[in-house]
Amino acid sequence: MAMDGLLLFTITKQLQTYCPCKLNKIQNLSDEEIVFQLHTKNAGTIRLVCNVHSNTNRIYITQKTETSQSQPTNFVMVLRKQCAQCMIESIEQIHYDRVLCFHLQCRNELGDYTQNRLYVECMGKYANMILVNQEGIIIDALKRIPVYENAKRTIHPGATYVLPKQVQKVNPTEVTQVDMDTSFVDQIYGFSPLLSKEFQFRMANGQAYADILKEVLNSRSLYVYPHDYHCIELTHLHQKAEVYPLMIGLDHLYQANEQQIRIKEQCGDVFRTVDKELKKAKKKLPKLQMSLEKSYDYKKYQQYGDLLFAYMHQIKKEKVVHVPDFETGQDVSIPIDMRLDIKGNANKYYQKYHKMKRSQSILQEQIEACKKEIDYFEQLHEQLQHCNVTDALEIRQELINAHVMMHKRSRKQAKHKNKPNVLHLQVKDIDIYIGKNNLQNNYITHHLSRKKDVWFHVKDYHGSHILCKCERPDETLIRMCAMLAAYFSKGQMSSSVPVDYCPVSQLKKVPGAPVGFVTMKSYKTIYIDPDREQIEEWIRNYKKS
Repeated sequence: MAMDGLLLFTITKQLQTYCPCKLNKIQNLSDEEIVFQLHTKNAGTIRLVCNVHSNTNRIYITQKTETSQSQPTNFVMVLRKQCAQCMIESIEQIHYDRVLCFHLQCRNELGDYTQNRLYVECMGKYANMILVNQEGIIIDALKRIPVYENAKRTIHPGATYVLPKQVQKVNPTEVTQVDMDTSFVDQIYGFSPLLSKEFQFRMANGQAYADILKEVLNSRSLYVYPHDYHCIELTHLHQKAEVYPLMIGLDHLYQANEQQIRIKEQCGDVFRTVDKELKKAKKKLPKLQMSLEKSYDYKKYQQYGDLLFAYMHQIKKEKVVHVPDFETGQDVSIPIDMRLDIKGNANKYYQKYHKMKRSQSILQEQIEACKKEIDYFEQLHEQLQHCNVTDALEIRQELINAHVMMHKRSRKQAKHKNKPNVLHLQVKDIDIYIGKNNLQNNYITHHLSRKKDVWFHVKDYHGSHILCKCERPDETLIRMCAMLAAYFSKGQMSSSVPVDYCPVSQLKKVPGAPVGFVTMKSYKTIYIDPDREQIEEWIRNYKKS
């Protein structure tokens, strides 16, 4: 569902409380998502996200610190040049439409004050961000629309900015009467079809228009349903909603989808590399196995060589010669290379015999190595399904260290991190660490752990290492850690998933094995059913930054 004008009004009302404020930093989380770091008088530093994706466009304040793209987009570079360290004097909504205007006080190259405006249009597939100077001329836009694409409204540097065309309707605060047989979308500014149905449903049940509108305009909550959301309860859906504070709800909305978009945009090369290497190894394995099967017939070529030497002076050179076998007396057909004499063919078969005999041990080693390679890249493929941007960047570093990927040179010097970004939960003063890739697993198992801590890992699947910093965890804690191990694994959608656990002292690192690989001397096994909702609740309640 796209955001409507009345919902944007409640958001704008909350944003206006932070003005005036100073714009410190501008970064792009993805190609269509920009975060502004603002310094406010009362709330300190806040992070304002403007999202203009076609399906998930919205504007909200986030508490999370997401990883930004290493290379800023052209539009972000223009914003930094034109608006860096500027003051946001006010934030205005245009006529209850889905358009916000940020009034910016900036300085030009000469140090003189200029009044620029940043328009954020949250209009579904037409969502956009446009920077306009004080004369109303477009400086730049996130999505440029030249004249040959839309002659009525050109969004391009140098063009005059024109607001989206509005049909003549009534202001929602000035409504005296409404036609209940017609959608409010066609009568009143700021309504979406969803909100119109809710108003009509409530009014049909005796509630006054003014009371419902007052609830919308004063709302500070977001009601999220499986496929819809709004700042008031949508009673006509007859469904239970998850209720969040307004900004937290907007931050939570579409979180999973956007996480995947950000990962693909920032770490798409990691996904492609893992898929390519996995496909290559799977294609290579049957070829090696076929070569090994062929090598088992090596004695046949020794026989060919012996027979050719024995009957050398009796054989007439042909493409295929037939000579009797020493033991059975039956004729054996031997292909002849017409470029060589009989003795040369015999020597060639002896060479093939020795080569295939030696190749068996080499092929078996290559097959084992190929199977390990498939297992390793399947593990990385599984880890990429559960990771965030930071985890994916760590997987990229792991592939660079293994010389699978080339190191990317960036103009921006990356900050050196000593510790991997492990998920840390704290339950009743007991620390639980969850690794979502091999580097994190290795760090948890070999650096954070002590001998008496308890270690968990799903059985017969690729998955996370879970470390419980407790010598004698009770049954509740064991089941919790086991469920975390089952959830962050390939067995996430299964039931009765077996999870092995043991003290860290029972783990052994295998020399030459991939990063994070260990074996257990003795262990216990518990069977658990992963519960997604329960896991998400634990992460919300117990996550420690």
